[in-house]
Amino acid sequence: MNSPVNQILKQLITFDKSIVQPVYIQVAQQLMNAIQRGYLEKGSKLPGTRVLSQLLNVHRNTAVAVYEELASQGWVDIIPNKGTFVLVPEASTAKIKAATKHLDHAYVYSKVAGFPFQKSFNLASTAEETTAKYTINDGKPDLRLHSVHQFSRWYSAAMKRKPLINKWNRASALTPSVFKIQLSNYLNATRGFHIQPNNLLSTRSTEMSLYIVSQLLIKQDDLVLVGQLSNYASNMIFQQVGATIRTIPVDNEGLDVDYIKKHFVKHRIRCVYVSTNRDYPTTQTLSAKRRLQLLQLAKSYGFAIIEDDYDYDFQFTGSAMLPMASADANGMVIYLGKLGQSLFPSFHTGFVVGPENLISEAKNYLQLLDKQGDLIQEQMLSELISEGEIDRLKKKNIVTYKQRRDRLCYYLDYYFEDIIRWQIPSGGLALWLQFDKTISLMKLAEEAEKLDLFLPKTILYQDKNTCAIRFGFGHLNEDELEIVIKILKSAYDKVLNF
Repeated sequence: MNSPVNQILKQLITFDKSIVQPVYIQVAQQLMNAIQRGYLEKGSKLPGTRVLSQLLNVHRNTAVAVYEELASQGWVDIIPNKGTFVLVPEASTAKIKAATKHLDHAYVYSKVAGFPFQKSFNLASTAEETTAKYTINDGKPDLRLHSVHQFSRWYSAAMKRKPLINKWNRASALTPSVFKIQLSNYLNATRGFHIQPNNLLSTRSTEMSLYIVSQLLIKQDDLVLVGQLSNYASNMIFQQVGATIRTIPVDNEGLDVDYIKKHFVKHRIRCVYVSTNRDYPTTQTLSAKRRLQLLQLAKSYGFAIIEDDYDYDFQFTGSAMLPMASADANGMVIYLGKLGQSLFPSFHTGFVVGPENLISEAKNYLQLLDKQGDLIQEQMLSELISEGEIDRLKKKNIVTYKQRRDRLCYYLDYYFEDIIRWQIPSGGLALWLQFDKTISLMKLAEEAEKLDLFLPKTILYQDKNTCAIRFGFGHLNEDELEIVIKILKSAYDKVLNF
């Protein structure tokens, strides 16, 4: 028990039985680390499994599993009737999954690169951390509404499909995949399109879709028009490719198209970015009249329209207006959407609908970013579309979200009467709350966080003409909504008394 090797092991190895990772894996990884660092030299004899179990105070079967794990990865050689001996794999750069706490200071990796590189202010993260129990976002679904068992069953079934292996092994796809066919048919049925798979590009997210489209459309200093206040995430993408962004007023009919006519000339605008069903962040719907005006102006002025239909699935009252892209006969509109917003986020998929030649070029960019894609996800989504599960889940969740929207409006009426103005949108998972009296929204956020409610900066909109919050409610149940509104009112009262 007092051999040098035993002393090293006793000093270096620690493990935590409370975490998910098995003890034998934790110990094996730390032994690999010790071998790689030279603490245990090649040829060193390790203690037998009985001694190791006593040394670490673990079951002998655990000690056996440790050595078997090391042997399977080439770190030790187990010789019957002789013992277990340290090897050093030929690949001297063998990767270690985790390092023991005792070896953290064996070396210090450089924090600063020794060479210049291009920094991007536009892509600075907007993520914020908080310990608050409650938070408001810009309008995201509630993951608690999804059945874990159901999704795991669907995913498992998709993985077992025999044709999946052939899809992974194929060199190229000359014919459209089943998923592309299913998705194009689904969009034709639900959004009034008349597209073929060649008009469709499937991506990981709307942000990826917009990034690829911006690479195709925009050059340095090209003029991009967006709605007043607009979407911070899309603006980051446009700025990163060098666009010059100008804002257009938004009123109760959506984007002011006449303003574009009065203030800009033909062939100067590169593209107009618009959310037609619900403007981000104000939730105003672009009227039918202005949709036609914008389509006509795009043809006359020669600019592209990027139509981001980010929450088409969440329509509570009546039917959602069909996208502008469904009435585009001149190839002026690039449509961005999401599929599966009633599923777990990892099952969401973004897509782009556009003219065939543009989609063909966009596929070249996608090959660089995501050549393989997620074939299991595509297999599963194909089946959910064909079986009608996508629509069933969407309709089921819409009932819940509508109840939450109405309950939120009730609490706002009760606690913020004559303090906040808002319009009830026909859909979506957010409300645009405008304060009648101008206050410091940053101070409001500070006071709210003291009361266990986090308001991220990305939902706060304040300038000389605006004092408003984009209040996402989808992730909060009815009881949580009342608690959150009470906290918000308390924080508001404190700000007023400053």
